[in-house]
Amino acid sequence: MNQQLTFAPADDSLWEQYDKLATRAYGHPIKDITHLRKHADLQVAVRGGRVVAGGLGLLVDQYFGGAPVPSACLGDGCVAPEERGEHLATDMTTERLRPLIDRGAVISAIVTSSTGYARRLGWEAPTDVFAWSVATDELKRSFATQDFEIEHGLTGEAETLQRDLARQWNGPVHRPTWWTRWKQDKSNLTTYRFSRPAHPTAGLLNLTTKRHERHGMSLVVHDFWATDQPTAAAMLAFLGHHNTRARTIEFRRGALPPYPTLLQGLRHHRTTAEAWHPWMLRILDLPEAIRLRGWPHDLTTAVPMEIESERGGRDRWMLQITAGAAEIVPTHVEGQVTLTRRQLAVWYAGGYRSSTSARLAGVHTASEKAIRTLVRSTTQFEPWLPDHF
Repeated sequence: MNQQLTFAPADDSLWEQYDKLATRAYGHPIKDITHLRKHADLQVAVRGGRVVAGGLGLLVDQYFGGAPVPSACLGDGCVAPEERGEHLATDMTTERLRPLIDRGAVISAIVTSSTGYARRLGWEAPTDVFAWSVATDELKRSFATQDFEIEHGLTGEAETLQRDLARQWNGPVHRPTWWTRWKQDKSNLTTYRFSRPAHPTAGLLNLTTKRHERHGMSLVVHDFWATDQPTAAAMLAFLGHHNTRARTIEFRRGALPPYPTLLQGLRHHRTTAEAWHPWMLRILDLPEAIRLRGWPHDLTTAVPMEIESERGGRDRWMLQITAGAAEIVPTHVEGQVTLTRRQLAVWYAGGYRSSTSARLAGVHTASEKAIRTLVRSTTQFEPWLPDHF
């Protein structure tokens, strides 16, 4: 490993090399390296003419507080097995973020099982992520379709519904026009729309099938968007009607929104929840991330804060929120609440649902009123990222 290491955006040749490296490093082909070639940024590390590390980056908006915030979503990164242990992943992450920051990214999201590595670099998980499995017969016995009409296929109205509902959570991607086609082609998704007679679309379901070796199949839900509880119940009832072929309904990790319709509607609590590695958030440009985020319109406040800097130590800031807008500016005033970079990310995403949870996560405060106000400012919506990248 005496040869010099260089970093570069991938041209066609380096892209092909990285595809082969990722297959070797992961132990199987990574379809997104092909599917996202027209849309993703690929940065690679090269040593002696060989690609030894790299990863994809997508510049997309994520909703926070109802507003789209430019985000660097990193995925499909790897380091050659023979290069591991030299902290190359850390340098590679910096290089992957650089062009996305230059193009306007002020936050970054990542999904990785290497959560310790991500935490060292400033990412943190704002919420738990689960995959759910429930017996199809149990859904059929527990939920009714009522008078909903069910239609197959995606429409512009349904895509608008998805975007409108995504704004009501902290984290979902504002899906570009190519996003749906990418997901449908990659996972062979089937789309269903739900509405009451003569009413607009109120529910959107994307699913795929997983065949069993001998007989039948499982249904795997990728998207579950509903405007209200009756719509969600009708969608669960529809899934239950697959009981003659599918024994179980699986909700892919993060696919089921964190509301209680499923658990509170079941006659018998016969579900399986499996914890997955979470999505993690990092703030790249604090003033811009604060300015672009949505904020409660009924909150007017100023909170002095001390926030860990990337250089080490703490910087003093004044957060000011007025009529749905906010800014954060340097100040000499001593902070009433102290946050690490990772705690900052969780707060930004609305992950602290109370002052108690913030304190138990290690957030230091000199004022109970200040921490309550700070928590309230980002908890209008709950954290949820159903999108995978």
